[in-house]
Amino acid sequence: MLSVFLLCCSGVAVIGAFTDSPQSDRKPSAADAANPPAAAPITVPSSPAETVPAALPPSATSAAPTPSPKVETRTETETQTIRYDQRTVKDPNLAKGKRVVRTRGVNGVRTLTYEVTLTDGAETGRRLVSSVVTRKPVTQVVAVGTKSEPSSRCDPNYSGCVPIASDVDCAGGGGDGPAYVTGPVKVIGSDIYRLDRDHDGYGCDD
Repeated sequence: MLSVFLLCCSGVAVIGAFTDSPQSDRKPSAADAANPPAAAPITVPSSPAETVPAALPPSATSAAPTPSPKVETRTETETQTIRYDQRTVKDPNLAKGKRVVRTRGVNGVRTLTYEVTLTDGAETGRRLVSSVVTRKPVTQVVAVGTKSEPSSRCDPNYSGCVPIASDVDCAGGGGDGPAYVTGPVKVIGSDIYRLDRDHDGYGCDD
């Protein structure tokens, strides 16, 4: 047993005694069974908090993303030559078969415009946008003669025109023709009309 002396404000000492509870020999009643003593709370040790790992930086060895291709367009122009046509016309004032250029031909020019697609600097497409004749060609005109030359009426045995006839005499002479020639004429073949009377190679030179 434990004795305690307490001194009150009035000076009265109070003596108290604490003793261990004596063991009760009584049996539990029905009321005790209906109201059992409260059980002491059970303390469960808390589990350690889960640790979420921090995000790691991307590995230096991971592959870099593939860059998107660079696509651009541009306009280009080029020119093409248009060949001129040729036309012929008949000209009755030109000797038959003779050809003369009346209008000289000139080539024309066509301008083509394209839209060109480039992918990473390399051409990957080309589309024709316009085609315009920027200079028209000029048609060349050639005249072709159709005039027929008269057949020669001069005897080929003489230089200087001696007419072709059954007989030719020198004009002013004593011959009776029917054709006459005024000399002199040079004999280059046979003197079939006997015009070179002195045989010097020339006829009607008197």
